[in-house]
Amino acid sequence: MILKPLLNYRAELKPSLVVGDGPFGARRIAEVVGGDFSGERLKGTVLGGGGDWILVDNNGVGRLDVRATFQTWDKAIIYVQYLGILKFNEAVTEALSSGSEMDFFDTYFMIQPRFETGDVRYSWLNNVVTVGEGRLCKQAVEYRVFECCNSNQ
Repeated sequence: MILKPLLNYRAELKPSLVVGDGPFGARRIAEVVGGDFSGERLKGTVLGGGGDWILVDNNGVGRLDVRATFQTWDKAIIYVQYLGILKFNEAVTEALSSGSEMDFFDTYFMIQPRFETGDVRYSWLNNVVTVGEGRLCKQAVEYRVFECCNSNQ
């Protein structure tokens, strides 16, 4: 298997709503209000209206559940959904409390995006498996997303 860069993207977020401790952990919800993405075959904006739901367990492991809508430069709409893991550590706590930026690899922050579109120009996205790594930024998250390919591609 080979990982090929697919895109980088930044999602701008409203400040999180803290639901608080519930039966499954501590939940926060952040609304996606914009952003952008770019890669060799993709470029455009992240539309508002998406959301980032995270549930943090007693061990400091956050489970992400994210939905977003991308619009390419040529007006195609792409639905993006992913689950992921964010391990809370000192770097995450500092970034959340001060609004500072983290570097990639400051913690384990991995996602598994799935893309869905009806636009034939981008229908190839419906059939790719991707993985990504993330980092927290001031009122935003940034990801580097890679396409999983076999060695024959």
